[in-house]
Amino acid sequence: MRKTEFYSLLTALPKAELHIHEEAVLSRSTIKTVYKRSFNKEMTAAEYDELFAYDDLAGFLDSFIKIQKYFTNINDLELLFNDFSEYLEKNNIVYCETFISPTSHLKKGWDFSQMMELICRSLNKIKKEHGRTVKLIIDVSRTFGTENAMNNLDLVLKENCPEIIGIGLGGNEVSGPAKDFKDVFEKARKAGLHVVAHAGEVCDSQSIKDALNILKAERIGHGITAVNDEDFIKELVQNQTCLEICPTSNVFTNTIVKSFKEHPVKKLFDEGVNVTINTDDPTFFKVSLIDEYWNIYKELGFTLQELKTLIKNSFKNSFISDSAKKKYCNEVEKAWNQWFDEHPECQKELS
Repeated sequence: MRKTEFYSLLTALPKAELHIHEEAVLSRSTIKTVYKRSFNKEMTAAEYDELFAYDDLAGFLDSFIKIQKYFTNINDLELLFNDFSEYLEKNNIVYCETFISPTSHLKKGWDFSQMMELICRSLNKIKKEHGRTVKLIIDVSRTFGTENAMNNLDLVLKENCPEIIGIGLGGNEVSGPAKDFKDVFEKARKAGLHVVAHAGEVCDSQSIKDALNILKAERIGHGITAVNDEDFIKELVQNQTCLEICPTSNVFTNTIVKSFKEHPVKKLFDEGVNVTINTDDPTFFKVSLIDEYWNIYKELGFTLQELKTLIKNSFKNSFISDSAKKKYCNEVEKAWNQWFDEHPECQKELS
């Protein structure tokens, strides 16, 4: 299928995204606006380019935190969610579970309750005006240590915000092993929160096993190093553990994936692992969700029918009711059939 036809089809299909950092869906305009507010001067083209000149995970995380620091006024969060809303519209994402990393903002003295009030107001606006649902997963973060992680959890529990459905463990897994956060995750689970964790992004499969066995993570962010452990792949298939695969992000981290054609998501999928496709950080990796589907179609040989399965997987592995999952999957099927009815010349692509 030609790229123009592919993008038309994928735009028509309702989609979910389960691994995306809200702070990383920023427009160039927003970055420049908050930079000017922070430093009282215009950001130069060179300064903007330097923000995205990293070539490893540590450099990316540094840039991520640096941009967070540009947000000096709590009301700037509205700019973030205006960009986020545009991203959802462009990619026809009707349901999304997004990570929110509050620590950098809390260190500025921002009030967590005020942050959540503003964010929830933005989410309600997205729902009311565009019919798209966004839920929040608070990233307790490896980066700032276990005490900070527990503090973030305590703020979540105190807030009791219905839009917050869980916590996640992001950051560099090398410096923040899962075992260090056992108590945080146990407390979150007992409080009824969902729990997910980044693992197997740059560390071997033991990191994934620890996230599952110690933290009891319900989904694994990335998880691509599982491909080097055949016995563990069998476990993942048996348990149908969801891996939130972020192809372009994984290529960037340059751990086991040196080029897109080497990405293991097709092997994992073919062996029966429960995978979903996500972007991780669209602005930082210059990729949208539809771009990611195009990339795996063009570079890895996924068929159109397999892509439809992946799209449904994102709904099936979300933290919504079974009835809602069924409803969304039926809508995918309906939009799929309607598009091919309107483009009969593309029917041959399904054979």
